[in-house]
Amino acid sequence: MFTDSHCHLNFPELMQNIGTIRDDMHKAQVTRALVISTSLERFHEVHQLAMDYDNFWAPVGVHPDNEGVAEPTLAGLLELAAKPKVVGIGETGLDYYRLGERTVADMEWQRERFRAHIRAGRQSQLPLVIHTRQASDDTIAILKEEGEQGGAGSAGGVFHCFTESMQVARAALDLGFYISLSGILTFKSAADLREVAKFVPDDRLLIETDSPYLAPVPYRGKLNNPSYVPYVAQLLAELRGSTSEAIGHLTTRNFLQLFAKSAA
Repeated sequence: MFTDSHCHLNFPELMQNIGTIRDDMHKAQVTRALVISTSLERFHEVHQLAMDYDNFWAPVGVHPDNEGVAEPTLAGLLELAAKPKVVGIGETGLDYYRLGERTVADMEWQRERFRAHIRAGRQSQLPLVIHTRQASDDTIAILKEEGEQGGAGSAGGVFHCFTESMQVARAALDLGFYISLSGILTFKSAADLREVAKFVPDDRLLIETDSPYLAPVPYRGKLNNPSYVPYVAQLLAELRGSTSEAIGHLTTRNFLQLFAKSAA
């Protein structure tokens, strides 16, 4: 019924308990999960999870905030994207949150990395898994510059763990992207995000945990895992005048539509 469209099950704190987590997922009726790649060095871990379990899939990519790791190339991303059960490109995007003493101009390496992922998405026709933090203007601008306008030839994809403004949500939707909401939606501080959650069209909505981070209320502050994604669905149902089960079916259908290779 429920699909966790973004989790990091290869992280040690989850990987060491994968059997228990899968049992908990089954009990919570979480039937699918997308296990996210954050570096090329650890891609084999997420891909192996996808190969080992019939209800896991993986994208390939390098997180925008990862420094000191192997830099992705277009050719390298395309080679890995052709592997079985690889259904997307990412996690990719821009993150200006930890600039420190650097300026936005200093982050050109991030922007070039992002462009490589977009080009890989377009050439492979696999959707992009977008991370953007304090960089939404550049994220939208680069997507447009690289031809992501929502038309023929676009890769499309999802803005994961969405925390941006209504304006950014509209811009992402206008480009043909989906919006994925996480446990942050359940936090008291997320009033503006709840307005976005009510606005996103039914056919562009996804849910996720981003585990092991961002556990939803009532588990906030604890280790997150995919079995908690129904709590996101429950709050979405309250906001949208629906039921948790209906949100589960809806967002799973959207997941299968976006990551079409996973429907096979």
